[in-house]
Amino acid sequence: MAGIYIHIPFCRKACHYCDFHFSTSLTYKNELILNLLKEIDLRSDYLAGESVDTIYIGGGTPSLLSETELSSLLERIHQRFTVHPLAECTLEANPDDLDKKKISEIKRSGVNRLSIGIQSFFDEDLLYMNRSHNGQEAANCIANIQEGGIDNFSIDLIFGYPLLTNEKWEQNIQKALSFNVPHLSCYAMTVEPKTALASFIANQKALPMNQEQSAFQFEYLMKILEGNGYEHYEISNYAKPGKRAIHNSNYWKGVSYLGLGPSAHSFNGESRQWNVANNAQYIKALSENRIPFEQEILTTNQKLNERILTTLRTSEGLSYTYVVNQLLKDELEEWTRHISNFEHEGMIVKLDDQIILTKKGKLFADHIAGELFV
Repeated sequence: MAGIYIHIPFCRKACHYCDFHFSTSLTYKNELILNLLKEIDLRSDYLAGESVDTIYIGGGTPSLLSETELSSLLERIHQRFTVHPLAECTLEANPDDLDKKKISEIKRSGVNRLSIGIQSFFDEDLLYMNRSHNGQEAANCIANIQEGGIDNFSIDLIFGYPLLTNEKWEQNIQKALSFNVPHLSCYAMTVEPKTALASFIANQKALPMNQEQSAFQFEYLMKILEGNGYEHYEISNYAKPGKRAIHNSNYWKGVSYLGLGPSAHSFNGESRQWNVANNAQYIKALSENRIPFEQEILTTNQKLNERILTTLRTSEGLSYTYVVNQLLKDELEEWTRHISNFEHEGMIVKLDDQIILTKKGKLFADHIAGELFV
């Protein structure tokens, strides 16, 4: 079992909060697609013959690709790798791209799942984020998807920013519920360095985030979605039964994956690789038959810490035995003391062999993971 991630680094607009690698210029798009095809050829042995069960095309805004471009990438993947016939194939998309014609093209290319960057159904919030769509387009695209026969899709929503009152947050959630959306990914707004949002806040042109507001909206979200039949299977992800995101779930399980495209990361259990986050440099290297990546061989502790970080975020939790079997006596004493403290504080529960975050603990997931690192 393995996954493939393809990074498409192009967007129509720069969202104020985004720190992913992207460009708002399409100047290099044709060249980049050609060199992505070449990278697929050059890296065809990375997964060592493992079956590819998931393909995820992210960005950036991959829905900017034409049907021909999208099909060419997926066809080359199928030529160079052993792809399971029922593999999940996800495309990230912006609502303003998803008219009925585009949805038909996406289906013909082989994509069977969509991840849609809605973020909010309110125009003023979308302007604040500098998104390229409006609230009506957000609603319309969901109707178009359902009419177009794609029943496996996810929408993104963001909470915890100053414009989002609790009343508006409730309306965003209820809007999603009214469409019977099968999967939601919901994130607290974070202020990343070197983003436009960080600059606005530093120059007092925008209000800072409020942790209490964010915590309240997160707790409300958990309550409403779980009350409507969604599994809260990872800190930021909620799914109707049978609709979990397989590709992302495999990340949290430590499954191997190959990342293609500028800034894409790869992982094979022993090392992590990442491509250069520069379109021109990426194209130049591939044109010379070089793969422009750096690599880090992971230590035993790094692998263990990654397992702690990722699995603790899931509803299945972290295996107590898995960690204990890898710790020295002194490390084990300190680690179990942390576990006891978090249990006493109501942050975690220990069910058989699994350490699972409580609702209270989910508010402090990164802190708890950090304290459990070895």
